[in-house]
Amino acid sequence: MLENKIAVVTGAAGLIGRATAEALRREGAVVVGMDRRDAPHACDRFIVAELSDEEAVAAAFARVDAEFGRLDVLCSNAGIAPAEDGSVISTDLSAWEMTVRANLTSMFLVNKHGIPLMLRGGGGSLVNTASMLGSLGSAVPGIAYSATKGGVLALTADIAVEFAKQGLRANTVSPGPVETPLFTELVDEEGRRRRLDFVPTGRFTHAEEVAEAIVFLASDRSSHVNGLDLKIDGGASISFVTAPAAPASPPGP
Repeated sequence: MLENKIAVVTGAAGLIGRATAEALRREGAVVVGMDRRDAPHACDRFIVAELSDEEAVAAAFARVDAEFGRLDVLCSNAGIAPAEDGSVISTDLSAWEMTVRANLTSMFLVNKHGIPLMLRGGGGSLVNTASMLGSLGSAVPGIAYSATKGGVLALTADIAVEFAKQGLRANTVSPGPVETPLFTELVDEEGRRRRLDFVPTGRFTHAEEVAEAIVFLASDRSSHVNGLDLKIDGGASISFVTAPAAPASPPGP
């Protein structure tokens, strides 16, 4: 399905990025990981780079060009959700700027320097990771995170329209809460309960489920899918009141 395709995965040291790299490799892709932290074992190549620094991003894609001469798949996963990010009236400007730089500026730069390499080869598939919070409000605020993920949706929509006739498809995945070490660290038991109340399936998303959705969008199985935001959230983004847990089966005779 992705045999010998050249794929770049950013945020490859994180749980979703690593799962994405591994899933792409299982489908036959050659994966180049990029992140500020080294995590070489999930990828065929790994480039340590600060993805919010334009010179570093340009140099990283120049290395991909020099070694492979093309880029078929670009999956941008890098991002943060800092504890300092809260309500619009309490979040410091420094926390806002840090989140925007990590979540949106880095996405812009990765797309800016990756897309020309894809277009030279006739296009390909771009998949940016957003969040269901990019299009929903939340009473448990993370104002900068939500704003940046909304920005990712808008950024990707423009790209999907601008480059479609040059063979480039651009889509997003929007996970719900994902069981990651960062999520566990930031959210207490009460916070978990409040979130689970609005997930019809009764559980949080797994990183591997996000990765499989990314692989679908990266592959030719989605050859006429362009400009889609694919939600992997167990139905949380469409729920209001969820059903109670299914009753236990009655005992047998």
